[in-house]
Amino acid sequence: MDTEKLKEQKHLEDCLEIVRENIRQYEKKEQAYKEEVKSLFQNVRKGEGDSYGALVAGQNILEHTQNSLRKNRAALKKAYFGRVDYWDETYHTAESCYIGKNGITRNQTDVIIVDWRAPVSSVYYENELGEGSYDVPGAASVSIDLKKKRTYDISGEELLGFYDDDVAANDELLVKYLSQNKEAVLGDIIATIQKEQNEIIRAIPFKNIIVQGVAGSGKTTVALHRISYLLYNYEERYKPSEFCIVGSSDMLLNYISSGLPELDVNHVEQMRMDRFIPYLMGKAWKKKYKLIADREDAPIKSKLRFVRELEGFLEDWRQRALPVQEILDDQMGVVLSCENIAETIRTGSRLSLMQLEKLMNTRIISRVKFLCTEAEDSFRKEKLSAYRKHFDSGKHKWTELQIYDEFLKSMEDKYDGISFEETRREAAKGILDIYDAAAVALIWKRIFVKKDTDEFSQIIIDEAQDFGEMIYFVLRQILPECYFTVMGDVSQNIRYDTGMNDWDGLKEALFDGERDSFYLLAKSYRNTIEISECAGKVLEKASQGSYKIQPVIRHGKPVDICRTDSDSIEECLRRKVRCVQDEGYETIAVVCRTDEEAREVRGILGIHEEDQDSFRNGVMVLPVTLTKGLEFDAVILWKPDEAHYGRNPREAKLLYVAITRALHELHMILDDEPSGLLD
Repeated sequence: MDTEKLKEQKHLEDCLEIVRENIRQYEKKEQAYKEEVKSLFQNVRKGEGDSYGALVAGQNILEHTQNSLRKNRAALKKAYFGRVDYWDETYHTAESCYIGKNGITRNQTDVIIVDWRAPVSSVYYENELGEGSYDVPGAASVSIDLKKKRTYDISGEELLGFYDDDVAANDELLVKYLSQNKEAVLGDIIATIQKEQNEIIRAIPFKNIIVQGVAGSGKTTVALHRISYLLYNYEERYKPSEFCIVGSSDMLLNYISSGLPELDVNHVEQMRMDRFIPYLMGKAWKKKYKLIADREDAPIKSKLRFVRELEGFLEDWRQRALPVQEILDDQMGVVLSCENIAETIRTGSRLSLMQLEKLMNTRIISRVKFLCTEAEDSFRKEKLSAYRKHFDSGKHKWTELQIYDEFLKSMEDKYDGISFEETRREAAKGILDIYDAAAVALIWKRIFVKKDTDEFSQIIIDEAQDFGEMIYFVLRQILPECYFTVMGDVSQNIRYDTGMNDWDGLKEALFDGERDSFYLLAKSYRNTIEISECAGKVLEKASQGSYKIQPVIRHGKPVDICRTDSDSIEECLRRKVRCVQDEGYETIAVVCRTDEEAREVRGILGIHEEDQDSFRNGVMVLPVTLTKGLEFDAVILWKPDEAHYGRNPREAKLLYVAITRALHELHMILDDEPSGLLD
């Protein structure tokens, strides 16, 4: 063993000894705090008033201790993955930092391993050798001269190797990582974060972000690492409960949640999109409405034009209720001038009509009191009573649904040949699709809201392309103080008529400042070259080649197409599943075109329905729509023929999604000619 490797092995052993000592100390503390919390809990149950605050504090300390214990135990398996040596131009000191997934300290002060989220760690991900800098949130950037950048391959106590700032060697480590079998948790990419991913992860939180990422580019993992980074570096600004992850399915959200604890992220809200809007409306939604699948007019309602028309309709409604007209009293003179009213409306443009009326009435009352300063009490009381509810649109007893109905009636003239009759009839009974729900939410926000919601500060949306830009316009209005991180791939839009097939409308709906950014992730880290080439053929037909895949050079087996007759296809499937299992893969998906076919295939394989509720190891049988955002060691496509995937962009996007779920192996089983999309 050469001298340099001996030195590195010795450093690793020294670090691990510190980690072991930390574990011993934290285990003692954990036991002591557990006993203390148990004792305090008993006191609270007995009704001892002073104990509750101490119990909450004790529970927080216990959770912090357990988190530190978890980090140190994880560090025993892989202490660190990188190192940077540099000259700090600001403080004129030489620094050497070892970077790991978990920050480790000795005596709680001396940093032994730097957390990957720390500002200095960006040097490892982004800087080349020589002069450079790194940013510190809330402070000036630090200028450095980078002398060495080293990548480690470590397994437990063994140093397998290391590479010095060599692109080929770094790719070698990346390919080695990508070649591993997938476990039923969202794998972290901390050791192999690429420069373009790191830029998104470490972007400032005070802006809106849209990320177009091809299948396998790491969109979901980048989003979660961004949450982890922001909570670490802006802990004074944000609490975890201020973050909300919005996804298109429970399967995706369960998959995402599996990776959060490993990233030191806890207590973050997660919600399906169809539950998010009702949640934001709170009591205004409760028990009033029922959500159903998209109606036939959803392709119209999902577009930006529709919600812009609604916005204009509501603005006219507000202007009729709050006209800019001088309020003149025969005895007191001018109570409020046109200029005063117009200025109040302008500065309160984000307020609902109800909030504006309340504000305006408050100003009128203040003005009346001033004008009656020297008047008799009876005159003053008479005028206050007369003007207390000068603006009062609530007396008309309008509801969100009635206003929506009026709007839909007005729209039938603007959309030639389109009737909203069914929507109007069903909406009157409170039966809404998601775009009706968003429209009702906007009406509620513009007209009826009495108190704005400020529960969330950061919204992270995954698989965003599955919903029309109208949804995001409404979310932006309901949550004006929030910042949005939107991840998606328009080539994977499985709701072709209502979702987004480009990002232009969303940029218009969401972006409102120079800081707002659009990012492109073109490199796919998921699939082998062979699978990527197959997906690329379908992608050309799905999106006319708008966003091409740039695969990482990782070869695997050729795509396997097994064509048989109808009598033998079921046995062929069972045999293929056994073969893939025998290869030792941990996650296997049989992907079907529809829910009905998925149920049939589960019957063929003897798999229980309840086993398919959440992402897990083993064999899963899923319709293609539920595989969005997931990945599996091996994928078996069930009947990818012309009848299931026709030659059109809509079907091409579905087939593209199905193909790109596979990490290592892709098999196709059919009893007919393959779809023309695979030509």
